[in-house]
Amino acid sequence: MLQDKVCVITGGSGSIGLATAQLFVEQGAKVVLVDLSADALATAAATLPADRALTCVADVGDVEQTRAYVDAAVERWGRIDVLFCNAGNAGVIGGIEDYPDDGLDTVFRVHVRGAFLACKYGVPKMAAGSSIIINSSVAGLGGSPGIYAYCTAKHAQIGLMRSLAKELAGKNIRVNSLHPGPIDNAFQTHIEDSFSPLIGGADATALMNQMIPMGRHGKPTEIAKAALFLASDMSTFTTGSMLIADGGFTA
Repeated sequence: MLQDKVCVITGGSGSIGLATAQLFVEQGAKVVLVDLSADALATAAATLPADRALTCVADVGDVEQTRAYVDAAVERWGRIDVLFCNAGNAGVIGGIEDYPDDGLDTVFRVHVRGAFLACKYGVPKMAAGSSIIINSSVAGLGGSPGIYAYCTAKHAQIGLMRSLAKELAGKNIRVNSLHPGPIDNAFQTHIEDSFSPLIGGADATALMNQMIPMGRHGKPTEIAKAALFLASDMSTFTTGSMLIADGGFTA
């Protein structure tokens, strides 16, 4: 489905990023993994064919480093066909009265500024038929006590996606957001462990599973399959949309 497509994946060494890269390569793509940690990128790249993977260490909130990974992708393979803005961080979780004044800044830098810069510098390298996927969350569709920075940033990504979708439709570049529910990975475990004190010390993971009609957290590979739909020609008439993959959590 992605034969010889060039796919840039930020947050590429994380569980969802790497699962997506592996699936995209299986479908014939060439992938560019972008992340902060050189060691994590090396570990991720070791699971992929060397002639199909390029790694770039970058802070996605930095203009010059963003331009550098975009340029690296184009220098290696000539263009960008798919841009998966997947880099993320959880930020501070806690009550509003004790929440740090700059608590939103580092989270917005990655989720919102990072996605904005990726699109600003990536779009000129994308041709008609290309796809941009912004990985938001079910946290972008509602609110949660104490998760102020993460929830607010995930809502902001939807506004970015919708604005881009309208601007880029004339160029036949699709822009959509992906909204995973709770996923069985270290990122989600950290959020749930931090959230537990806000609900009286209850087991937040067990509570989440009770709230999900399918009775379990999702798998990174399941989110990768949703990303594949948005990246591929299966979604040629889909833009400005929110694809929710949450086991019924928000139903």
